[in-house]
Amino acid sequence: MKSPKTVILALGSNLGDRSGYMQNAIQKIHENIGWILEVSKIYETPAWGFEGNSFLNACISVSTRLEAQEVLSELLNIEAELGRERSNAENYQNRTIDLDILLFDEEIIETENLKIPHPGIPNRSFVLRPLNDIAGSEKHPVSGKKINQLLKETTDTSEISISSEEIKKPELHYNFPVCNYIAVEGNIGAGKTSFSTMISEDFNAKLILERFKDNPFLPKFYENKERYAFSLEMSFLADRYQQLSDDLAQYDLFKDFVISDYDVFKSLIFAKITLHEDEYSLYHKLFHLMYKELVKPELYIYLYQNTDRLLENIKKRGRDYEQNIQPEYLVNINKSYLNFIKSQSNMKVQIIDISGLDFVSNRKDYLWLLSEIDKAVH
Repeated sequence: MKSPKTVILALGSNLGDRSGYMQNAIQKIHENIGWILEVSKIYETPAWGFEGNSFLNACISVSTRLEAQEVLSELLNIEAELGRERSNAENYQNRTIDLDILLFDEEIIETENLKIPHPGIPNRSFVLRPLNDIAGSEKHPVSGKKINQLLKETTDTSEISISSEEIKKPELHYNFPVCNYIAVEGNIGAGKTSFSTMISEDFNAKLILERFKDNPFLPKFYENKERYAFSLEMSFLADRYQQLSDDLAQYDLFKDFVISDYDVFKSLIFAKITLHEDEYSLYHKLFHLMYKELVKPELYIYLYQNTDRLLENIKKRGRDYEQNIQPEYLVNINKSYLNFIKSQSNMKVQIIDISGLDFVSNRKDYLWLLSEIDKAVH
């Protein structure tokens, strides 16, 4: 999964409700590309390079997990949705909306249809003025000069004025900091680690990830479940208890809340499936001795995914020791989780069916999932 990058976009319009088109574009960028971080003032300028209506221009910075070419594709779709008509003519034309990538982190990209940084930055006041509002101290990746310096040095003396119009960031209604500790659970391959990581990056949360990769018994368990089941479950329990005890006890002044991609109760859920009755009885006693000492999540999210999709995800991520997991095993795990959830009366629980969703690759799916969770914290 990709970490967020910052892309800076230029917006322009010289037809119809110019600021309205720009505001609609920002909303669609929020829905399809990423979080709107900053919005510049709007500047009005004469048409540049052709005879036409005057333009409104602005810049925004966006946090996105898309690559530059993917951002370009989304921008072209948004332009088309907002009525921009492109022609093969070489001259500039009037347009309802014009969306350009100016900067993409510090990357330098040159392809047939995309040049980053945008080659017109140093020579266009209608770009530099709004760009300076939100990124004046940022360096141009090629020249190394700061944007505010490029603005001082530009030879473009075109008429430009600050408009009384304004555009705003889309309103957000996600209240995760209401909960100090959120646990995200799900079956094997449901996407709980990806989702927890995305939340931590987007909402300034301390992230706790299960350390299953370091467990030496896990590959052995999938080869010989009878022999290694008890060793595996005991090692997981000890590690989960230690990790949660340590991480939840250490208050982080710089984070708003804590999110983990597991709850320790999963130890009992998996043990119930994998252990013999006498082993489970002993495990059950040890588990509850530890469990009563741990901080419990204020919100428990269970991501339900259908079995076929789970098997696809397991195959896609390519862990050798998981490739022989059988559908029946996943069905039993899901049933055990649901039985546990039904038994909880003192914990806020939300089950979300994510079958058919791809919240990692599809931002609209991600935003829908956030809105579903937001309902649970009110």
